[in-house]
Amino acid sequence: MTSNSHASVGILPEGGGLVWASPEVFLTNKGKHPPQIAELIERLSRLPGLGPKSATRLALYFLGRETEEVRALAKALVAVKEEVSFCSVCHNYTQQDPCPICSSPERDADQICVVETPADLLAIETSGLYRGQYHVLGGVLSPLNGIGPSDLNIDDLVFRLDSRFEEGHPIREVLLATGSSPEAESTCVYLIDRLKDKGAAITRLARGLPVGVDLEYVDGGTLKQALEFRRQA
Repeated sequence: MTSNSHASVGILPEGGGLVWASPEVFLTNKGKHPPQIAELIERLSRLPGLGPKSATRLALYFLGRETEEVRALAKALVAVKEEVSFCSVCHNYTQQDPCPICSSPERDADQICVVETPADLLAIETSGLYRGQYHVLGGVLSPLNGIGPSDLNIDDLVFRLDSRFEEGHPIREVLLATGSSPEAESTCVYLIDRLKDKGAAITRLARGLPVGVDLEYVDGGTLKQALEFRRQA
């Protein structure tokens, strides 16, 4: 099979022989191709943003690659599930516990930046403007979707602040670096109420962020300004 199979696929008509067709034609001839391909397409179509056509094109791409390349991808997928877990402190992805950020003496342990997802953490970390620690909520409050406080890593955040407060060394600042969706705003209001008596200044990102946009999609310049001009919550 050649690399040109990115946009076409071989199907087996009655009488044998390999006929090259477009993904659209392939989808209308589901019963005429190997079940392994059908299963691959079905599984790929479960991924975010991939419908049947996109999943078919991706499956055809894999079919056109060298076996070792596909095997390496499969190995990487298995490895990330078996070897990567969550940090018990901040809930970011990690291979060690605590994660390198939480265990680094070079980070400011008196600052905690609260984000929705590991992708948001990566966006802020990439900016190079923040040198404190993090806390990943794992999402935002969304009653309509059945997501309440107990479904997020909020209690662990409160525990982190309580522990430091009881030790007589309260956290200096909690930066609420969530997005600007209505759910994110409601989450911030809830967090401010939960954290207000823990001895820490609670700040938020400056509102130069576009309304309704997730943090991971914000460009570096906008994120830089939001971090530099954050305000008291």
